[in-house]
Amino acid sequence: MFVRMIAGALFRQWKKMLMIGFTIALGASLATAMLSVMMDVGDKVNQELKTYGANITVVPKDASVLNNLYDIEGEDSSGAYLAEDELGKVKTIFWAFNIVDFTPFTSTNAVVADGEAVKVTGSWFNHHMELPTGEELDAGIRNLRSWWEITDGTWIDEQEGSNANVAMVGTALADKLGIHAGDTLTLQGDTSDLSLEVVGIFDAGGDEDDQVFTTLDNAQALGGLDGKVDSIEVSALTTPDNELSEKAAKDPGSLTVSQYETWYCTAYASSICYQLQEVITDSVASPVRQVADSEGSILEKTQLLMILITILSLIGAALGICNLVTASVMERSSEIGLMKAIGAQNTSITGLVLTEIIVTAIIGGICGFFAGLGFAQIIGHTVFGSAISIRPMLIPIVAILVIVVTLVGSVPAVRMLLKLRPTEVLHGR
Repeated sequence: MFVRMIAGALFRQWKKMLMIGFTIALGASLATAMLSVMMDVGDKVNQELKTYGANITVVPKDASVLNNLYDIEGEDSSGAYLAEDELGKVKTIFWAFNIVDFTPFTSTNAVVADGEAVKVTGSWFNHHMELPTGEELDAGIRNLRSWWEITDGTWIDEQEGSNANVAMVGTALADKLGIHAGDTLTLQGDTSDLSLEVVGIFDAGGDEDDQVFTTLDNAQALGGLDGKVDSIEVSALTTPDNELSEKAAKDPGSLTVSQYETWYCTAYASSICYQLQEVITDSVASPVRQVADSEGSILEKTQLLMILITILSLIGAALGICNLVTASVMERSSEIGLMKAIGAQNTSITGLVLTEIIVTAIIGGICGFFAGLGFAQIIGHTVFGSAISIRPMLIPIVAILVIVVTLVGSVPAVRMLLKLRPTEVLHGR
């Protein structure tokens, strides 16, 4: 009988129930889309921000002590170096898959043919590596310095078969020396001389515009620094810092065992730095604060925006449900009054009405959920250029939100139902 009454009510008021279901579907679709993007936006935003350079720098421990002591940054390593043969270990840490890119740097001084002293920096450009894990990787500043504008020529190519005796020159230095792409640049170093073909002129908008960039091997040969690296820049996907990560960054030994495990197994910038120090001998890894802080701030604001949109959409859905359910109860006031007159209790009638609304909400919620998944993919491809990963936890979250919004929106109608008096309704008052 109960099921027949519900089915009858749904069919008799199918237009009203269709509007309720449509309202719930709209709220559920928007909530699903926003929550899907919010749960996946961390990696997406981090991937976008990786185009602005590395967020972690690894330097020799002795050089770090000097920099901290004399409050200098970005200076030469003063005789302290990292071992080139340990570079592959960067991709062996616990958070190896969060390491998007990395590249080493070795700087030395040289003299060009007319006696002009220049700074020569060696690095990787698109260096192909076979890692200890069996993974293969192309790493280098071609990705880490994606904002560099090549004004003449092209990037250095390190792939097999390419010319190794090549260089790129910053615009300021190129103007000073009158160099163009295709010219030959002769450099006199501490231990050897090199003649390099200039394949590109770049505009970095910084100190690099006064430097010569070449392959790591060439810079090491000029300075007699075989197998030595000044620093390593690492681009990693990180989780925004919180109180735990800040405490760990100051002193990991101050953490409890539980806190240490949580911190170590979370992709905080500080935990990745700590793990890099574990695998690179006599090194100090530190986050580039401007980049790390910007990533955390942008991510938090983006997630807050998604949450606010979700909340507003659910509030709108609740108000729509409130109006529609209240109107439905008012139209059925005579039917409800008659039920009360023949002995039906308020709890039974309330259960009947809520069951009708919840059945409609479930149907609308399912339709809205799948529509929301489609909206999320549209947002992902439009904004980030890739698909949004759907997390399993999204299903129970959206289900709970739909039920809560439906019940909250039905409260005014239920209160009206409870106050309804059979004598007044049946007598047309």
